[in-house]
Amino acid sequence: MSYNRREIKQKAKASLKRHYLFFVVVCMIAVFFGTIRSSTVSSVNIPSARQKKTSETVVQTGTTNVSSGILDVVNGSSIGRLIQEKEVFGRRRGVFAALVNLMSSGTVVATLVSAVASLTGSESAGLVVVIILGLLVLLSVWTFVFNVYRAISARIFLEGRIYEKLPIDRFLFLARVNKWFHASMIMLLQSVFQMLWWLTVVGGVIKEYSYRMVPYIVAENPTISPLKAITLSRKMMDGHKWECFKLDLTLFGWQLLRLFTLNFAGYLFVNPYMEAVFGEYYAYVRAQAKEKNIPGSEALNDTYLFEKAGQDRLKAAYGNVERLAAEAEKGLGMERQTGVRGFFEDVFGIAMFSDNKERLYESAMTAKVKAESLRDEFEGKAYPGRLYPIPEEERKMKIQSMHYMRHYSVWSLIMLFFAFSLIGWLWEVSLHLVSDGVFVNRGVMHGPWLPIYGAGGVMILILLNKFRSKPVLEFVTAVILCGSVEYFTSWFLQVTHDGRKWWDYSGYFLNLNGRICAEGLLVFGVGGMAIVYLAAPLLDNLVKKINRKVLIPVCLLLVAVFAADQVYSHSHPNTGKGITDYASADMMECFATRGRVLPYEIHIPLHEAL
Repeated sequence: MSYNRREIKQKAKASLKRHYLFFVVVCMIAVFFGTIRSSTVSSVNIPSARQKKTSETVVQTGTTNVSSGILDVVNGSSIGRLIQEKEVFGRRRGVFAALVNLMSSGTVVATLVSAVASLTGSESAGLVVVIILGLLVLLSVWTFVFNVYRAISARIFLEGRIYEKLPIDRFLFLARVNKWFHASMIMLLQSVFQMLWWLTVVGGVIKEYSYRMVPYIVAENPTISPLKAITLSRKMMDGHKWECFKLDLTLFGWQLLRLFTLNFAGYLFVNPYMEAVFGEYYAYVRAQAKEKNIPGSEALNDTYLFEKAGQDRLKAAYGNVERLAAEAEKGLGMERQTGVRGFFEDVFGIAMFSDNKERLYESAMTAKVKAESLRDEFEGKAYPGRLYPIPEEERKMKIQSMHYMRHYSVWSLIMLFFAFSLIGWLWEVSLHLVSDGVFVNRGVMHGPWLPIYGAGGVMILILLNKFRSKPVLEFVTAVILCGSVEYFTSWFLQVTHDGRKWWDYSGYFLNLNGRICAEGLLVFGVGGMAIVYLAAPLLDNLVKKINRKVLIPVCLLLVAVFAADQVYSHSHPNTGKGITDYASADMMECFATRGRVLPYEIHIPLHEAL
């Protein structure tokens, strides 16, 4: 197989055309996770004065003011390649943006330095412990979610080269083969090596190309050892680094287009196109490695990731598909509910009663979804999971049986509301602890919950139930729904609390009256997908294990305490330092450069001020 850059790009465009919306969503998630690939040509840069100022501000906590020198080196490297994109919308704040700023690969060092500064400025031993715990939470999220997503997205783009359908469960690919932790260790080691090489600058550029195949190697074979994966990538790229550099150069024009269109072109075309190009390039380099039989290439053993299986092979592996599909349809016909109960279950996905009939219906729905997926694999439209090199008995069957086309009981929805509200509260508190070394009770209410997280999650589950089988449509409707909820909540709080604001996006790109903005809406879409297809099913499985004699009283008690907090907080809202008194430095700068004065005191929460 000879190198043909034009052919690689043509194949990438064909793949993008076939899976356009899916690829766009995958890359949107990658942008917010800080894992999207940009060419090394554009990522190696001298930080601007504004970037340097930002780097200093990030770590200026307590009594410590850390120089931005080393941070500039890190932010100028490939592991900081998304910094420019994170500022395109005029936001380096927001619940998700704050995490990206603190935990994306370009600023992990800044996060560690910030945490150390917070620790040295803290006199309370208890607070020191809490700060350390908060830091561990953030580092864990980066290690086991953000960083490993590079391999997950690589897998999706590789499958998209060959197959017409990409199931939503591909995001859980590593969990389904029981290799999530192992893959995260490989990606972590690669990130550490890359960061150390970037300290030498020139070595960083070279190793950027040497290590470029690692995510794809993990995507193909997540059982490979960390050092072997890195070594194999180096050997695969021997003789190809200059070739890959020239490929980067040919993509530089797309980088400029992304810049001149305020990243609209990036979201809608450039990012997914470039990822598709690199997926095709990996296929070419892999073929070369197999042809030359380079040491370690035997680990590249996922044959059907690069070619479709023959009909005889598929028939032998999927001989029971039609029978499973017929049984699923029969079960659904027998167990479908009618009347008011059937209406709530069909339209909103709410199970009024959790009885044996409901469990039978849920099992039938699970069987139907599985049968449809198996049929696509049997017909060669999707990757044949039954032919994956890892034996089926070694895979995680609980993850494989986890399904999202389900009905949620009232009690489960109540528990999900409080779970999402608590997770949101813990998240924002952790961010504040690591950055400022101070515990702040986040939110309007006084309890350990942020109800906007819980309400948004539950509303996505019940109001968008009909769109659950169509992931792209689910993403779009989640954006619309959550944006409406955030806008109304902002308006309601301002009207009922004498004009006080708990967040303000004024001056942000594409904001509406300072209540919602473009980047925030995209984050809601990503979060909604995570809730519907991952978090809610997992939590619901746990709730179902609780005895109803315990579950119902717990739910009623939580509702009573929450209602009391709601009533009290209406007249005595939670306000003060770190809650409503954070002014936006970027916003002040924006108005100052235009010769304007802010007409009123702006109140924005911690997660906006970071």
